[in-house]
Amino acid sequence: MPKIRTPLFVTVDAVVFTARDNELKLLLIKRKEPPFEGTYALPCGFVNEQEELEDAVKRELAEETNVKDIFLKQFGVYGAVKRDPRGRIITAAYIALINADQQHLMPATDAAEARWFSIQDLPKLAFDHADIIADALKQLRYEIQTTNIAVQILPQKFTLSELQ
Repeated sequence: MPKIRTPLFVTVDAVVFTARDNELKLLLIKRKEPPFEGTYALPCGFVNEQEELEDAVKRELAEETNVKDIFLKQFGVYGAVKRDPRGRIITAAYIALINADQQHLMPATDAAEARWFSIQDLPKLAFDHADIIADALKQLRYEIQTTNIAVQILPQKFTLSELQ
């Protein structure tokens, strides 16, 4: 007897950090549609059939938050069977560290709100986004130690304590 195949879908998630008021902040949206309507989540969405993953994450980020023209780096893939109540969905997660003062947040499409949250005081999150954020924080620490990613948010002159 042949097995019935479950449809498989692909999404992208954007984990966007900034430094503001001497603390690390994370960009979240409030979902306007089910599932998890009214709950905060990472900017995310489905990949179109003929769309590259990086193009999809940039599109979703721009549509849901108005954040554009930033460098995003893929850092993980998440595919737990029950990570999304809509079905079998695998997501590619991307990370960015930006200067929030150069972006004007404006929610649209399926986002009711877009705002920065202190990484120390995050609200209840949709899907498996808490796990994705935890992994992104580990990746961000690694990137700060091994690359020049931090220069995107620092002034031209900065102290070591500002970098830390």
